[in-house]
Amino acid sequence: MTTTQTPKALDEVHILWTSEGMSCDGDTVSVTAATLPSLEDVLLGLVPGLPKVHLHNKVLAAETGDAFMAPFHRAHQGELGPFIFVVEGSIPNEKINGEGYWTSMGNDPATGQPITVNQWIDRLAPKAWAVVAIGTCATYGGIHAMAGNPTGCMGLADYLGRDFRSAGGLPIVNVPGCPVQPDNFTETLTWLLYQAAGMAPMIPLDEMLRPTWLFGKTVHEGCDRAGYYEQGDFALDYNSPKCLVRVGCWGPVVNCNVTKRGWMDGVGGCPNVGGICIACTMPGFPDKFMPFMDEPPGASVSVAMSGAYGAMIRRLRAITNKAANKEPKWRHNRRRLTSGFDPRWGNG
Repeated sequence: MTTTQTPKALDEVHILWTSEGMSCDGDTVSVTAATLPSLEDVLLGLVPGLPKVHLHNKVLAAETGDAFMAPFHRAHQGELGPFIFVVEGSIPNEKINGEGYWTSMGNDPATGQPITVNQWIDRLAPKAWAVVAIGTCATYGGIHAMAGNPTGCMGLADYLGRDFRSAGGLPIVNVPGCPVQPDNFTETLTWLLYQAAGMAPMIPLDEMLRPTWLFGKTVHEGCDRAGYYEQGDFALDYNSPKCLVRVGCWGPVVNCNVTKRGWMDGVGGCPNVGGICIACTMPGFPDKFMPFMDEPPGASVSVAMSGAYGAMIRRLRAITNKAANKEPKWRHNRRRLTSGFDPRWGNG
């Protein structure tokens, strides 16, 4: 007879965050704008039920040099305790680096030689309670992995394999975006921390390893402009409040919640402020969505169909709107009651 052991709940977790992949640190900067919850709330223990969190991120750290690198070395040696490994930036192919290296973080204490990001991933990912790829570069390769690049860049799941499981039994968790929408990341992190504390079930992920509740709908489905599409009413320039498909918006086919969530504290988000969606959360970005600003493939057909159907619906709705946009005729100040009132009990 076998028994299934419940994973031990964690009361303290380190977050080892490397942005030394092929990266602009934009995801780190973006997350500082999170509000639901904010990074400060997570780190100060202001979110009820979370384990105590220690963050090690070069941009947000007080330590520098060897002091900053110490927790990473301790984690490699198995001396740090439970940790979540956050990877920011594309993963280069160090097998084609010639005599050098593409990118590194810190130096090996024994040899003094740079430690590549690939080596850190090899050392830390299998020991991490959870592994999170933040931003489209880390999740799918992003800008650095586009056609013609010399580095052979890829996403974390391309490097580790999609069957990878962390020490906590989790697959890689991908939170794409260029940069990541800040609350999308802190909300995902909060779920993982609750799960580590034994207060949440396994995080639900789609086939591309994205949190389902964040990336299960398209930009179009949450867009304030979607009604214009349905009525076949399209913008022809960026000054219009109408649907932006004809000026290059990929929103109808892109998994992203930014139109629903906004960018900072519910405000902003590309189509919300007049910008087209260029599909920066998608695995095929940017190659499959270029050239930007051009009408997407298939848009001509969908626009033509929506234009024919929508134009008719728009006219019919305008007729109904005109009729409904008036007060009933019995509301007047004349001497005769015309509301249709009919006293049934002889009191009139």
